[in-house]
Amino acid sequence: MSHAVIAATGLFTPEQSVSNAELVTAYNAWADGWNAEHAEAVAAGELEPKTHSSVEFIEKASGIKSRYVLDKSGIIDPARMAPNLAERSNDELSILAEMAVKAARQAIEAWGKPVSEIGAVLCAASNMQRPYPAMAIEVQQALGIEGFAFDMNVACSSATFGVKTAADFIAGGSVKAVLMVNPEICSAHLNFTDRDSHFIFGDVATAVIVESSETAGPGGWDVLGTRLKTVFSNNIRNNFGFLNRNARDTAHLDTPAFDGAVQNDKLFVQQGRKVFKDVVPMVSDMIVDHAGELGLEPQGLKRLWLHQANINMNTLIGKKVLGREPSPEENVIILDDYANTSSAGSIIAFHLHNDGFAPGETGLICSFGAGYSAGTVFVRKRG
Repeated sequence: MSHAVIAATGLFTPEQSVSNAELVTAYNAWADGWNAEHAEAVAAGELEPKTHSSVEFIEKASGIKSRYVLDKSGIIDPARMAPNLAERSNDELSILAEMAVKAARQAIEAWGKPVSEIGAVLCAASNMQRPYPAMAIEVQQALGIEGFAFDMNVACSSATFGVKTAADFIAGGSVKAVLMVNPEICSAHLNFTDRDSHFIFGDVATAVIVESSETAGPGGWDVLGTRLKTVFSNNIRNNFGFLNRNARDTAHLDTPAFDGAVQNDKLFVQQGRKVFKDVVPMVSDMIVDHAGELGLEPQGLKRLWLHQANINMNTLIGKKVLGREPSPEENVIILDDYANTSSAGSIIAFHLHNDGFAPGETGLICSFGAGYSAGTVFVRKRG
């Protein structure tokens, strides 16, 4: 019986990056301006003053040192604190689709087969640009792929949910190969005036080609098993639209959504400590249980490619799964350079650090995030 194979991956990384120091400088300048503007209310105890951020605080809290972004200038401008992303006409390729196509073309080139062999395109991401038409269909057209396409959003777990969906299509005989893309413009949703989260996210796009074992050549990765889980939680939430604020000609500080603490829920918000406490045991138990179901020893996994949200979460999950302190080679961390890239994080880790495997050795791609949601994909290196 045919099973799914991860045949190739691709990665698009924006040219611009922002260091923690640059973010801190911009945030502190904004905070000083806000405090001066609201000095009377602060003095009267009606508003809390904005406290400074620091490089040390960011790195201790997250392990993040820098992040790639589509637009740096607006993010580090204290008068704006949001990326400048110009609105595109309906006749132009959308910004999410453009990113996805770049990552997809890299994956297709590595795959070495014509796009005519791809039967479906999935766009699995957190930060969708619009409800419809689907970005996946736009990517499909841009690449000249026949078949069908659709979008799916399970926040930071979208990529593993996408691999599972692709594997199911292949197992059911619907298609022989699926292209899954994960374009993420996280900077467009991030509140850069929130000290506790202004450093979290970056922009990127990844692509994965999942193929039937009947047609897959040597190399690649057999998908041994996939599992998904969701548990409702409000501890990570985003209520707003996508690029609304970033195409504005005037500084976003003129809008009520950015007036101090008013309507901050319209952008990314989370209860970080609660998320840590809830998600770490949920994901660790899920990995161990799924490994047991597949007849795998968790301690025998050669590498973990986990969602890249927070180094402390990843370290603790790795320790619980492997039963010891994981080495850097075993528990891949890329968030120091990329920050949290939502659905793309685990795929970036896999794409950049899947070398050194002998045929038969196993690893785990795992993502987790808002919802709560989590997905596990156990893979084995093919000969």
